[in-house]
Amino acid sequence: MAKVNYQIDEIDQKILAFLVKNARMPFLEIARECGVSGAAIHQRVRKMENAGVITGSRLLVKPEALGLNVCVFVGVTLSEANTYPKVVEALRKIPEVVECHFVTGQHSLLLKLFCFDQDHLMKILIETIQNIPGIRRTETLVSLDQAIERQVWVKDYDYVKAPLRKNTSPAPNKKKA
Repeated sequence: MAKVNYQIDEIDQKILAFLVKNARMPFLEIARECGVSGAAIHQRVRKMENAGVITGSRLLVKPEALGLNVCVFVGVTLSEANTYPKVVEALRKIPEVVECHFVTGQHSLLLKLFCFDQDHLMKILIETIQNIPGIRRTETLVSLDQAIERQVWVKDYDYVKAPLRKNTSPAPNKKKA
């Protein structure tokens, strides 16, 4: 994960909380909830996008709606650590691979895949993933149910004290009439 060099204040946190719940929430509605102008919300969102705090918004499609009924996690062991970049480059070309994490433990990579059925999965494993140079072996875990699916939490930190900065910008100069 790339480190983001941006200090989130309380208003940013509120904005993010609303957008995580509903990325299509109008900025004016968020502005009313936060007690600031719509322009201020737009500027803050733009700053967070430019800083990499917000990396976009996306439409989520249930895989089952497309007939992708098999979700699996594949642990990948590399033959040598220096093959990582080329292996990841090859994995990017496989549309069934929706996530790839460089991990600690017995595997080097942890992949998440969606397939139509067991035959499709077997074909992807045998004919594609296991043929990538640099992959020593794989271990496949089939997901039987996804019990939790959510975005990262933004507020209500019960057990973690996230560093928040108070908005310390000086008040705008008011012109005397």
